Parts: sequence; C-alpha cells; structure tokens
Amino acid sequence: MEYTTGTIGRCIVMRLEEDDAVYECIETVARKEDIECGAILVIGGVKNGGVVVGPSDQNQRPLKPIVKKFSNAHEIAGIGTLFRNEANEPVLHMHASLGKEDSPIVGCPREGLDCWLVNEIILLEIKGIDAKRVKEQSGLELLKLFG
Repeated sequence: MEYTTGTIGRCIVMRLEEDDAVYECIETVARKEDIECGAILVIGGVKNGGVVVGPSDQNQRPLKPIVKKFSNAHEIAGIGTLFRNEANEPVLHMHASLGKEDSPIVGCPREGLDCWLVNEIILLEIKGIDAKRVKEQSGLELLKLFG
C-alpha cells in the first residue's frame, strides 16, 4: 500500500445540460481551472453510454473489458478521481451505479456518457499531492504516487 496526504482546495459546482458529454465537461473544467488532483461526485441522468463491467479474463494483459452499452435515459450516482496523466492532461476515473427500472448497471462508464436532462457535479480540488496516471502493463493509465 502507498498513501500520501493533501488538503482540500477549491470546490467547483457544475451543472451539465442535455447532451453535454460528461467526461469531456469535467476534464475541460479541470484543464481550464488548472486542477491537478480532485475528487468527483455526480448525480443526475445519463444516456448514450458504455460501462465497463469487468474484464473478460482477469489474468490477461492487456485487459480486455466487457462493456455494457445503453442509449436510453438512466439515473446515475457516481464517484471518481481526477489526476493528470503523463501528457499532463486531466483524466477522470469514475465508477457509478446507473439504473432504469429493474436494470441496474454498475461499473466504469468510460465508453462515452452524455447528460440526460441534468447532471449535478461537485469537483473537490486536492492540493499538495504529487501523483499522476501512468500507463501500465494492464493497458490502463493507473494512479502512481510520488514522494
């Protein structure tokens, strides 16, 4: 295990509207506001997504994800982290519970995700952390702590 400590900086509140691209909006605000590290909370509605619901073989590298796609409106409650990658671009890693009627989906909605009606997003900036997302053997950009 590795860990480090930091402090909470700014709190940014976002309201996404119909058809806004969720990941793109969050990463754009992080870039514009020069956020290095952060925590994300998301609630609202989404559509047109693809949720990674696990690897097809947990021992295979690089990982081959199983993706559950949907196009119609679903409710979302998600949490995530935001760190810069090796190219110094902000990258969101979010996991969420999505649902419509009795069809829940839980996983990482990184295969596209558009706002349906409205999303309320809280971005909490974390200050004093030396960390980056680094490409690893898994094929993913995973969190690496420094110092």
